[in-house]
Amino acid sequence: MADLNNRKIRAYGLAVGKLPTGSKNDITDVAGVRVGHVTIDRPLDSGQGEYACTGVTAILPHGGSLFREKVTAASYVLNGFGKTTGLVQVNELGVLESPIMLTNTFSVPAVTQGTLQYMLAGHEEIGDTTGTINIVVGECNDSHLNSIRQCVVTPEDAIEAIRKASDEQVEEGAVGAGKGMVAFGYKGGIGSSSRVVQVEEDKSYTVGVIVLSNFGRKEDLRIDYLKSGAQALQEPADGSIIIVLATDAPVSDRQLLRLAKRTGIGLGRTGSHFGHGSGDIVIAFSTAHKISHQSTGLTETRTQLREDHPVMNELFAACAEATEEAIYNSLSQAVTTTGRKGNTIHALEFPAQS
Repeated sequence: MADLNNRKIRAYGLAVGKLPTGSKNDITDVAGVRVGHVTIDRPLDSGQGEYACTGVTAILPHGGSLFREKVTAASYVLNGFGKTTGLVQVNELGVLESPIMLTNTFSVPAVTQGTLQYMLAGHEEIGDTTGTINIVVGECNDSHLNSIRQCVVTPEDAIEAIRKASDEQVEEGAVGAGKGMVAFGYKGGIGSSSRVVQVEEDKSYTVGVIVLSNFGRKEDLRIDYLKSGAQALQEPADGSIIIVLATDAPVSDRQLLRLAKRTGIGLGRTGSHFGHGSGDIVIAFSTAHKISHQSTGLTETRTQLREDHPVMNELFAACAEATEEAIYNSLSQAVTTTGRKGNTIHALEFPAQS
């Protein structure tokens, strides 16, 4: 696989924070995590300049059965102008039992249906000899570049994104669910980053973040010298972002909630103020424990970090740093894109490395 680091912000001599990154500097540095994309980029036969500029992204916490081996999870809403599925049950039970799916606003039903079909096909017990399943889908509005009313995403696209998921380096920018997204008036989309927290000489924990960036105006961007680059969209928009946080640290769902809140610090550092019409939503999970769906035991025993250990502060910092850098990577990895009615969003011009 080609090296996808050539347009990450670190290729331009820019770095965020003090903690080291993982080897790929993305969410798949958390062992077992997989990411897959389906990108849709084609004109529609309407004669009205309609264009499909959208897609689906799948994030899988591990490569086994997520229903039979759930992971600890939590979600946090920074601002709730969003149309997600599944977060009520995630927060109630503290577990995730499906892939996390990302797409555009009007495609949440189709992606939910496709993900459900995929999970039912591999689990004959769901809805028969055991309970139902909780599908998690997040979205952002890509209607500037995508003819969103045409609802071109199908359940089969969701299934394909899941099947394509791998633990290789994550493709970023104008791909998958990020194909039609805009951030700070420039081309946004998928971005990812990771941090490694060293605990002892032979023990470390990894935090990985993947974002779907679709928020902010040019004047909000806090890296001032970048604003003199390519032409930016000037239309005011609150926009949205979905942040998916993964870690292998042994934390409870309550501790995951605390970690999820710290991603908002990284988001704010880029220039976001969580606007009125912005859907800023965090979905977090830990791969440290696999929770069996079937168990006859009355109790279960888990290991989790002490709340007052200094490692918690390091994990908080890792969440903020990885989120900020993931957002910048979504900008630096994107390419100028033309979509519906000839609308064009330019890629942000990063400075050449000196």
